[in-house]
Amino acid sequence: MLHIKSVEEGLKIFVALGSELRINIIKLLIEHTELNMNELASSLGVTNGALTSHIKKLEDCGLICVISEHNGHGNQKICRVNVDKLLVDIAPKQSDDGKNTYTTDIKVGYFTDYEVLPTCGLASSQAIIGEVDDPRYFAHPDRYQADIVWFTKGYVEYVIPNLLPPLQKIDQITFSVEIGSEAPGINNDWPSDITISINNVELGTWTSPGDFGDVPGIFTPDWWFPNWNQYGLLKMIVVNQYGTFIDGLKISSVTIDDFKLDKRSPIKLKFQVKEDAVNAGGLTIFGSSFGNYNQDIKVRVHYSPVKGKRED
Repeated sequence: MLHIKSVEEGLKIFVALGSELRINIIKLLIEHTELNMNELASSLGVTNGALTSHIKKLEDCGLICVISEHNGHGNQKICRVNVDKLLVDIAPKQSDDGKNTYTTDIKVGYFTDYEVLPTCGLASSQAIIGEVDDPRYFAHPDRYQADIVWFTKGYVEYVIPNLLPPLQKIDQITFSVEIGSEAPGINNDWPSDITISINNVELGTWTSPGDFGDVPGIFTPDWWFPNWNQYGLLKMIVVNQYGTFIDGLKISSVTIDDFKLDKRSPIKLKFQVKEDAVNAGGLTIFGSSFGNYNQDIKVRVHYSPVKGKRED
């Protein structure tokens, strides 16, 4: 998912989508998964030279990716769609000055509790941490350097800092994270039911479609193994007074009011693949040095005054 946080930020994308030919390019790539430049030009009835500028516009705004593959006749440019969804925030953010909100980034290695089963492991941007498929290293202090975490079953849990001022209540928690499944090696068709909870209350379950490794992740380090997890999908989860939503779709009726959070409340965020999940296909969490999104677990908390209450 590509998250556009303002109309101005999405200008390049809107321009790129303002051409019928470029829309047809995207349709063809979705239909065939990938095509080389000659195949695209032939299907569209245009020359390679005319196609090049359109491909560049789509690539520059991140809608497609272009990679070079070597064959017996030299380099061949292969085109693929790079995003599965576009999320555009049209309205300006509330309290752009930071008033009545606070934000925090949580590194994927900063989990405070875990229970995992192999295949599993952790890695920093520089190297594997400990040994793969050995859950003991999830307790090692070096886990705080981790930028990718993966396991087949179990969970990891993070503490969201509670920075709520006195006499305030939380109205909404929004967090985004790049996640995917965990297959032995890689498998783009490897569904996994990932359950998300706050304070052990299940918000809902999202089914990851696969453990993606068909192309290198944009930020995945060069030393990373080519047949291992390369990237995930960026998911945005919102909990507010209306329920719980993933990418704008309601997944449960759990509301923020169900938690009765105040400034003393712990806020624990859990990602879990249950033992009895229909699709127990594991879980990978990508941090800022892996995958297609240069971010850790991003959290934004909105709050407002509690009316008619005094501080104890």
